[in-house]
Amino acid sequence: MSIFKIRKITDAHRQSNKNAIEQVFSILRLSFPTVREEKIKQILEQMKDPLTYGFSANLFVAEDGRSNVKGFAVLFYMPDKNFCFLDYIAVLPGRVSSGVGGAIYERMREEAQLLKSIGLFMECLPDDAKICKDSSKLKQNRARLAFYERYGARPICGTQYEAPVDSDDDCPPYLVFDDLGNNIRLSASMAKKIIKTILERKYSDYCPESYLNMVLASVKDNPVKLRPFQYIDKERPVEKNKAVKDEIALIINDQHDIHHVKERGYVEAPVRIKSILKEILKLNAFKLRPSRGYPDKYVLQIHNPKYFTYFKTVCAKLLPGKSIYPYVFPIRNATRPPHDYTVLAGYYCLDTFTPINKNAFLAARSGVNCALTGAELLLEGYHTAYALVRPPGHHAEKDVFGGFCYFNNASIAANFLSQYGKVAILDIDYHHGNGHQQIFYARKDVFTVSIHGNPSFAYPYFTGFADEQGEGQGQGYNLNFPLKENINGKEYLGTLKKAIKRILDFHPDYLIVSIGFDPAKGDPTGTWSLQAADFKNNGAQIGSMPFPVLFVQEGGYRNRTLGINARNFFDGYLLTRIIKKQ
Repeated sequence: MSIFKIRKITDAHRQSNKNAIEQVFSILRLSFPTVREEKIKQILEQMKDPLTYGFSANLFVAEDGRSNVKGFAVLFYMPDKNFCFLDYIAVLPGRVSSGVGGAIYERMREEAQLLKSIGLFMECLPDDAKICKDSSKLKQNRARLAFYERYGARPICGTQYEAPVDSDDDCPPYLVFDDLGNNIRLSASMAKKIIKTILERKYSDYCPESYLNMVLASVKDNPVKLRPFQYIDKERPVEKNKAVKDEIALIINDQHDIHHVKERGYVEAPVRIKSILKEILKLNAFKLRPSRGYPDKYVLQIHNPKYFTYFKTVCAKLLPGKSIYPYVFPIRNATRPPHDYTVLAGYYCLDTFTPINKNAFLAARSGVNCALTGAELLLEGYHTAYALVRPPGHHAEKDVFGGFCYFNNASIAANFLSQYGKVAILDIDYHHGNGHQQIFYARKDVFTVSIHGNPSFAYPYFTGFADEQGEGQGQGYNLNFPLKENINGKEYLGTLKKAIKRILDFHPDYLIVSIGFDPAKGDPTGTWSLQAADFKNNGAQIGSMPFPVLFVQEGGYRNRTLGINARNFFDGYLLTRIIKKQ
């Protein structure tokens, strides 16, 4: 069985998206040979300029692991009338029974539900020989209508929608309505508004006003009627995908606990994950998704291969229970680094308290897979994912580890998503996200924002100042909010609102939140005094942003309140979360 993912294209100018769009157009030409070339190219204009066309056009592609497009759909959303219109859906010829078409259509239904639209409309060529005189088309038309009937979608009957515009118009389409399983009875007035919107915005250069008035006048049934089932037993339950809930995809690093440093004072312990998980599951809003495997190339796009090789090799050499702590920090001379692997630890580390042990690499590498899984789930349609991982990652830079961090999970996920659109990283750990800053400092496609304790007193001490704003193309795309040593929840919330405003101005396609709960009162690594209600307010602020969000776990070390604060954060997030209506 072939494996594929369905993702929404939000930026037509990305190279990976350009390649997908070229394949989409090829499938479109094969599947709809009568569509004029200018209409095909107009799709890109519709995606770029929703104000001109009166609707947002969203392109979805089904791709295999090699970025080969197996099918696609173009979905219009009419925000003022709150309905969706499926303009095109097609699969690569020869793949009729591959399951791609059904998966794409179910994804369109999910999107329409997420937008809270009243339903999904589409056109389908008729199966009536009186209307479609070309008998060679009838078999295919019947197959398509039978497919939609499986979901309860049927043509609206009793109107002149399928009347030809002129004498040369053969096989005019039915207007099909899918109520998304909500048992909606469409009133005549609502149907007229929807039909008028479709004909005016989609066919403005084709349908004369007299035709429009004739069709609208023909809508007399109230509510309008759908054609009786013809291809499935109407007594048989109709296939309907369940309504999309406000659920968060949860990916847990199931190898985190093999990395356990049992030494006094080492607070980055396995109990952290258990504490968070115990409380957040009480919300009934998380759907556990398995972590997937990803090649090392995604790590090596962010981290220096020499560091990666050293970390992997030295961990494999160590005996169980033995740790190496950096204790010598040689000046980094690229031509003459130390040779002793115990000394070399300081060559690749920021501090003296982040150890290397036998399982550190395995646990950290597994965490990367979790973050990448969350990123890919956003591409597949989830609007929120949470990579609950340890060890954390936001202090890891291109060449060095530190602050309990070995691989920068969130930055690796951000780089992965940057192939498909602009990305913002919001770091709300108590400590500065120096890794994000250093990795993306010269890039403008990833906007890095960090709220943290001032480095004059808080780890990592050497970075995170307000005047560090990026360099080269990245100038202005790094933003730091270093805060005073003692702040309360109200003060923090004011800063968070400023950060969110800057992110909204950036207009990212995806948001990654490096989420730390160490701003909490009593955290052994912090000095602030945020409590459960404050975390709920912070979650609500982030939930108000209309972007797909990937949360990646960072710090938080007061286990007595860690889970409670996490639950309150996500409770607030779910209360205000909105879906971007592109």
